[in-house]
Amino acid sequence: MWALSAVGYRRLGAVGSLAIVGGGWFAGKLPVHDPWGLWTDHGSVTKAVAAAVAYVGLTVLVVAWWQYGKTASTVRDTLVTLAWWTAPFLLAPPLYSADVYSYIAQGSMVVEGHDVYTVGPSALDPGEIGGDAAASVGNHWRDTPAPYGPLFLLISAAVAWTTGGTIVPAVLAMRLVALASLALIVWSLRRLASEHGRSESRALWLGALNPLLLIHVVGGVHNDGLMIGLMLAGFVLALRGKWIAGSALVGLAMMVKSPAAVSLLFIGVLVHAAATGPEWRRWAKGLLAPGLIACAVAGVATLISGTGFGWLTTQGVAANIHTALSVTSDLGLGLGGLAHLLLDVDAEPVKSAVQTLGLVVALGLILVLGRRAMRGTVTPAHALGLALLALVALSPMVQPWYLLWGMAVVAATAPYGRLVAVLIVLSAALVYETHPMGATPPYGFALAGLAVVLGTLAIRRTPVAPPGVRLPRRRSPEDAAEHQDAPASADSPAPSPAPQNAP
Repeated sequence: MWALSAVGYRRLGAVGSLAIVGGGWFAGKLPVHDPWGLWTDHGSVTKAVAAAVAYVGLTVLVVAWWQYGKTASTVRDTLVTLAWWTAPFLLAPPLYSADVYSYIAQGSMVVEGHDVYTVGPSALDPGEIGGDAAASVGNHWRDTPAPYGPLFLLISAAVAWTTGGTIVPAVLAMRLVALASLALIVWSLRRLASEHGRSESRALWLGALNPLLLIHVVGGVHNDGLMIGLMLAGFVLALRGKWIAGSALVGLAMMVKSPAAVSLLFIGVLVHAAATGPEWRRWAKGLLAPGLIACAVAGVATLISGTGFGWLTTQGVAANIHTALSVTSDLGLGLGGLAHLLLDVDAEPVKSAVQTLGLVVALGLILVLGRRAMRGTVTPAHALGLALLALVALSPMVQPWYLLWGMAVVAATAPYGRLVAVLIVLSAALVYETHPMGATPPYGFALAGLAVVLGTLAIRRTPVAPPGVRLPRRRSPEDAAEHQDAPASADSPAPSPAPQNAP
């Protein structure tokens, strides 16, 4: 089988990124109106050809990333590769999503004095700041109140005010926020990996160089990157004994998107372990102190923003939009339809009940992981990663990039094993689910399914692990003898207890 060096795969991936952006320039989520005339529609034929180019580029990037994972690259090499693969996205139009238009429109609403927690971007007049962005928002979100916290709305408002809501500079300014988020993720991954005796370069490969992150956080400008970066940085500070500052950062992450609150439970485990005095005081400090600090930060951010506390009531608005990746929504929809057919009852309450049950089960799993972390059978950081993955798997709305919530933590805390292999395959597959213009066509799911099959076969035959990493699979006596004297590479992870691989 053909193979390149790490530098060769770096160049190959850069070609893939260039093809994605080149195709996305004509087939991405272009605005309805761009006064600068840079991101304009060139017709259906051009769009179809450009989309095909973007899909080919995406495949090249995925293959380059997959193969790069088999090289024993240093941290410096991986960071250089990340820069190469990220650079083409900097000036691209929004790719794989229209959410950035919602961000700009909501920021413009704050500037114009609209209540973003009661009305959607359609409240903006075409002649107002952000009018072009509001016209470009996806149909599902035009009349939907903002589900984001005041911190992110402040950032969006600053972008809208600075750029006047003009599409191109506003999108590029939001992409700068995404790049800052990526830098924070990189900083946190390296330190989390170091704290857990893992390879920093491997953590960066799975948690930052990942095509799923590149196309959706950098290309698609999703604010999940900012939430992840702040949450991880907060947890790193807590691991180093600075749990007050860490809890404050998590509070800021919650003011971007609320799932970051899950990390407070595991920061509490760290606080409990480090506390002194009577047991009841240690428990009280661990369970209450991080949450109180985060809530105080959230309250201050809300007061400073002037947007009010409406974010407390809009956290569930996204659940009203059905996404096929949500197991509980799919199951609820099926059971609801069956109940309507057989019992002539309304299907919606059945679907809602199944979605609620899924969240209850997720909460139960999170508490179990918290208990295991308290007992020391799994590290708090790894338990956090597993908890976020469980939350995503059982949420009523799931988007491909939601996988990054927990994967970023697991990338820095888990040894190479079945869980990591599953995340690698899913990362390679979920990039195909979304069209460059943000739609989710049926063939996208077919491509993702095919990628899962091919990825599973490939990873069973040749695990994606650099030379020297001890793989959790059976070997023949000849293989065992061959590998017995092989020196461990600089990327070999430190031994880790087996219980960290499963919740």
